[in-house]
Amino acid sequence: MIRTTMTAISLTLLAQPLLAATPEEVVATYADIAEAAYGDSLSTAQTLRARIGELLENPSEATLTSAREAYTAARAPYQQTEAYRFGNPIVDDWEGRVNAWPLDEGLIDYVAEDTPSAEDNELAQLNVIANPSLDLSGETIDAAEITPELISGQLHEAGGIEANVASGYHAIEFLLWGQDLNGTGPGAGERPWTDYADGDACSGGNCDRRGQYLTAAADLLISDLEEMVANWADGGAARQAVTQDPQAGLNAMLTGMGSLSYGEQAGERMKLGLMLNDPEEEHDCFSDQTHLSHYYDGLGIQNVYLGRYVRPDGSEVTGPSLSGLVAAADADVDAALTEGLEASMAALTTLRDTAEGGMAYDQMLAPGNAEGEAIIMDAVDALVAQTQDIERAVAALGLNQIAFEGSDSLDDPNAVFQ
Repeated sequence: MIRTTMTAISLTLLAQPLLAATPEEVVATYADIAEAAYGDSLSTAQTLRARIGELLENPSEATLTSAREAYTAARAPYQQTEAYRFGNPIVDDWEGRVNAWPLDEGLIDYVAEDTPSAEDNELAQLNVIANPSLDLSGETIDAAEITPELISGQLHEAGGIEANVASGYHAIEFLLWGQDLNGTGPGAGERPWTDYADGDACSGGNCDRRGQYLTAAADLLISDLEEMVANWADGGAARQAVTQDPQAGLNAMLTGMGSLSYGEQAGERMKLGLMLNDPEEEHDCFSDQTHLSHYYDGLGIQNVYLGRYVRPDGSEVTGPSLSGLVAAADADVDAALTEGLEASMAALTTLRDTAEGGMAYDQMLAPGNAEGEAIIMDAVDALVAQTQDIERAVAALGLNQIAFEGSDSLDDPNAVFQ
């Protein structure tokens, strides 16, 4: 079902005038991209699982670095799927299992004594790895073996508290990097490879159980991603929801674009952390890779609109696009939104490149860092501006019932400090 072509060919096609698209064709492309991007998320997670196996089989600085590199690679396709949130209930109901943040990491493993936690979270220092028997809300839980079932069935969001994130990418990130205790100073988490060593070489205690948790979390991530790939494959529930009712599919596309662009990314993930000067508001606070998450989130929004997705192997999935549909309704609106998406990606590219060049995202959040603040705000402003053009696209297509997610940081800044 997925239409895949090589990048050079696809770019040639994209340079030609867009043919008139139908809603049926546009939502089919949307579903094809979802199937491909979630499929790439799955395959890169499987590679990550293999690197984790090598780390546990032969703990060393080299195998830990290899596992971290695999994690970074796995995040790139996944973050591009975030534009499928907000408009697809199947994705929204599932997403918290794989990408929930921020987390009270003390639920999982040892943390520094002064680690902040969510208010009234009595499980914030539970430390599953150190305790084979757990007391959860008065119930004794046998955690002698840490399994995917234990994590998903009893630990994730334990006590009904969202900060008790036990599964997904960020739990794995924490287990690979450890806490970043540098605040807004330079440096990411520095978990030593010896946290997975055998015998007397083990640091941090409970190295075998830490390996159990890391393995179980990676296995659970794979099974969760397998579920979502199936949802977008031929006959899958998510694909059917958007293709059997193309108008609902268009609603999902534009709702996801606008909500991620405005309330989630510009607001909750960027403006809020800058207002609070708080590195705990980073999306990837252990690895200091928030700049990459922001970049790929923006790219995912652009992918949905232009009807193209570049796979890790360099090939593309491409087809009739929302851009073509909007252009047929109002060419000026399409031109403005296309330019707005390009402006956002330019700002996010600057943010990414600055972080890769030595000023990490948490350093940009530091009070008094005017350069960092300007880089973040340039991206926030571009995302807000492109959302206004997304709203114009909604109107051009006659889909005025769509509402986007908001954020106090953008809509009512004073409420952030109340």
